[in-house]
Amino acid sequence: MSTTESIVANAFGGPEVLAVSEEELPAPAPGQVLVEMRAIGVNPIDYKLYSGALGANESRLPLHLGAEGSGVVLEVGADAAGPAGPISVGDEVIAYPGEGAYTRKLVLPADYVFPRPEALSWEQSAGLMVAGTTASEAIVVTGVVGGETLLIHGAAGGVGSLAVQLAVAKGVTVIGTAAESNHEYLRGLGAIPVTYGDGLESRVRALAPNGVDAAFDTAGTDEAVDVSLALVADRKRIVTIVAFGRAQQDGFVAIGAGNPDTPRIRKAARLGLVEAAADGKLDVVVAKTFPLTEAARAHAELQRPHPRGKFVLIP
Repeated sequence: MSTTESIVANAFGGPEVLAVSEEELPAPAPGQVLVEMRAIGVNPIDYKLYSGALGANESRLPLHLGAEGSGVVLEVGADAAGPAGPISVGDEVIAYPGEGAYTRKLVLPADYVFPRPEALSWEQSAGLMVAGTTASEAIVVTGVVGGETLLIHGAAGGVGSLAVQLAVAKGVTVIGTAAESNHEYLRGLGAIPVTYGDGLESRVRALAPNGVDAAFDTAGTDEAVDVSLALVADRKRIVTIVAFGRAQQDGFVAIGAGNPDTPRIRKAARLGLVEAAADGKLDVVVAKTFPLTEAARAHAELQRPHPRGKFVLIP
């Protein structure tokens, strides 16, 4: 039995509760693989888990963090095949969902392992799945099809930018809210950028004279919700990943935690995301990398204003 270094939360609180833990690592059982991590995606849910925002049941401690990453297969259990086929030692892969991915080596089910697209770097590959499956679910739930218009709030963010790319690939007209500094980036993705703030509704109406068919909110502001409600006739075609209270109050759809359809839709989206990335049809922006042992600093910076793109840990 070998060992690995992992980042765990030994208490509930701020990033200061994170610590390095030396842990025993079992050999992969049948249907499992052992992956040596090369890069690990950082997501807001990672720090929310130990912040107390989602509860503070001490029986769950220590908490192992992380859900996605990329790496190289070191060992393969019997009958280990992933969604894309058999897995071999030496394969370069994406691991998702990779519970406890903040580690140097990870044992996980082969069903959670996908070929790493050569078109993406290790760091980009590590940041594809959480944002990508979230964006994919939003596209599915809104039901947008070619020829329709989709309004995306926070379109330059990690989830928003992937939703833009997925929607544009379907022939959807995308209007994306963003700061002016991100407008050129959104144009490059095929979206029509619009600045958020006072007068947003009238600016979107001017850009969409035939109306807006659906909206995806990644911002969670009252402005984003109010403008979506004003512009989209069918509230079941308004989707949020943050404004859970408003969704319940105003009758539109919240996806993610608590939505019974979320796991099924996101699982079904994984292989398609990998294939799209392999074909050069999806780009993942990496804002910054940190050593694995500096996960606390990454979490602290992620909660402050920061450059556009994903934060990634390097073991």
